[in-house]
Amino acid sequence: MTGVDTSFLCALYRTQDNSDRAIACRMEMNGPLAITHLLLWEFRQAARFQAFRNRNNPQQGYPLHEAEKMIADLKEDLDNGTVVIAEVDSMKVLALAERISKLRTYEGGHRSFDVLHIAAALELEADAFLSFDGNQNTLAAAEGMQTPLAIHSVER
Repeated sequence: MTGVDTSFLCALYRTQDNSDRAIACRMEMNGPLAITHLLLWEFRQAARFQAFRNRNNPQQGYPLHEAEKMIADLKEDLDNGTVVIAEVDSMKVLALAERISKLRTYEGGHRSFDVLHIAAALELEADAFLSFDGNQNTLAAAEGMQTPLAIHSVER
């Protein structure tokens, strides 16, 4: 099992600097891409937020039609089974997130959703985590997961 975050999904569903690496990595995977309901929600929210940013300043974010296309393309992949929802026990995820936060956030400055996605991946017994976020890759590695995209991470 491989855990993924929003930066990986965004690179799959909208052309950006990391898209070629994300697509190549996805093509190497066997079977459907497993995501959690939390990741699905954050992906949709991120796309909508970028459309909001673009509406207020056309130099930022991207247009609403691009956000809607990203969301529709992911829905199509969910409908055809190339992406599936991996069910997690939310109470276990929250307990893992609390452990991770207590152990690592003060030193590493990890964001809430990053911790939750790592906790969900651990709950799913993922052995690898795909992200283009350098700090999130650091957290995933600290939690024992491989981070094959870490060398290509974008630091925040």
